[in-house]
Amino acid sequence: MAPKDTRFQPISGMTTPRFAGMPTFMRLPYLAPGDRMIDDTDIAIVGVPFDGGTSNRPGPRHGPRQLRDLSTMIRTTHPRSGVNPFELMNCADLGDSPVNPIDLMESLDLITEFYAGLVSKNIMPMTAGGDHLISFPILRAVGAKRPVGMIHFDAHTDMNDTYFGDSRFTHGTPFRRAIEGGFLDPARTIQIGIRGVKYDVTDFDWALDQGVRIIEIEEFYDRGIASVMDEARSIVGDQPTYVSFDIDCIDPSFAPGTGTPEIGGFTTFEAQQLVRALDGLNLIGADLVEVSPPFDPSGGTAWVGVSIMFELLCVLAKSRSANHA
Repeated sequence: MAPKDTRFQPISGMTTPRFAGMPTFMRLPYLAPGDRMIDDTDIAIVGVPFDGGTSNRPGPRHGPRQLRDLSTMIRTTHPRSGVNPFELMNCADLGDSPVNPIDLMESLDLITEFYAGLVSKNIMPMTAGGDHLISFPILRAVGAKRPVGMIHFDAHTDMNDTYFGDSRFTHGTPFRRAIEGGFLDPARTIQIGIRGVKYDVTDFDWALDQGVRIIEIEEFYDRGIASVMDEARSIVGDQPTYVSFDIDCIDPSFAPGTGTPEIGGFTTFEAQQLVRALDGLNLIGADLVEVSPPFDPSGGTAWVGVSIMFELLCVLAKSRSANHA
């Protein structure tokens, strides 16, 4: 695939040490609000430093900052596909979405407004969270005109209804709210890697009743990556599809820094293979959520997270390039 005449390039670790300079996502240019070069951006890497939907162990609000820092280790070229996303598309760090850490509902509105601005400029978002509730306002923006499909990697369905009485917006409810709001098409949604003990099965039952396909971890290992991802590709088809990747889908032996770890998950290599199997789909955006630095100050989990973000960025760039050839 021929390189695009791109204006934005990451700073090379061969010319400036990775530990030097201001950290941005993957050492890309940072474009502040109002910068006229934002209009030339094809893919925005954005942080959403919010964990107001967390029900137990907080900390993902600090995820974007640690992910930025660890992302200075990312180079430019994918080791298997040879894709250089920074040659295919203009990628830039557009900073963090506004949030109000003491007002959940205002934060949801602020995030939606921020992403609606990206959509209006035809900028594809690659997001670093934040807890998983942030996917709801993002989907509310990208799915405003028509519901989108979704491939969702997670240990949990996040299809619950309420927490603590009548609290409807938590990191365990985003996709139920997105389906109810008409932003997410349940018939084109598949969840992969679901596992762990449950409160009950009402989230499963509700999702299945809507037409969501749930692949629990036992089925995943019985069938293998190729079979599962073939089904995922057939479910979403060639229509616009969002990707949501919760770091807790990876086994905590590889990624302990997350709020709701569940044993028996993917290895990091399996996670890479799963994302690589998204190649060729009509992708409109992705998020990587639930990295919680307080539970892994070493940065190991964040390094796993930004490595998966680079995998996602490569398939996003190829999809964007194919759709705008």
